[in-house]
Amino acid sequence: MHRRGRRLKFTAVAVLVVLSLTGFSSGRGHGSSGSSSGGDGGGCSSSSQNHDSSSSTSGGSTYRDHDDDDDYNDTGSSSGSSSTSTSKPLSDARVKLVSCATEDEAYATVEVSNPNSRAAYFTVTVRFLDAGSEQVDVRSVDEYVAANDEVKVRVPLSSPGLAAQVDRCDPDPYAPAG
Repeated sequence: MHRRGRRLKFTAVAVLVVLSLTGFSSGRGHGSSGSSSGGDGGGCSSSSQNHDSSSSTSGGSTYRDHDDDDDYNDTGSSSGSSSTSTSKPLSDARVKLVSCATEDEAYATVEVSNPNSRAAYFTVTVRFLDAGSEQVDVRSVDEYVAANDEVKVRVPLSSPGLAAQVDRCDPDPYAPAG
């Protein structure tokens, strides 16, 4: 019997931990009625689900209107707030030339640095130029770079035979997220 009591306590604690980690809150009602008063109801909540920021305080308790119904204008687009969170756009990756193409290695090597806190694909572009600064070839590759990381990327010529004409390589200094 003593083991069963421990097992029930553990189960209750585990349920509370899961509910708190998933954002379940008994203080924020979220139903189809359009509004709820503080303290009753329950449901999943998220900091990004502030559908209507109107609130008032009366007698020490806070009332907050959580309207799930978005209002639409004549063009059909939503004028209300969305429940999906939008993340900020990714910054471009920085690109540095490591080595240019040679007859033995028909590719340029560049270092791509992702300054973002999330991983992404970046489009790396390198121009291959001859001794007169005329463009011999231009190539782009998409490369996956982990968050706040840097990788070395090979950007090959479209044809290995062009390598003999290449005098220098000119990578775009920034690679946009793709």
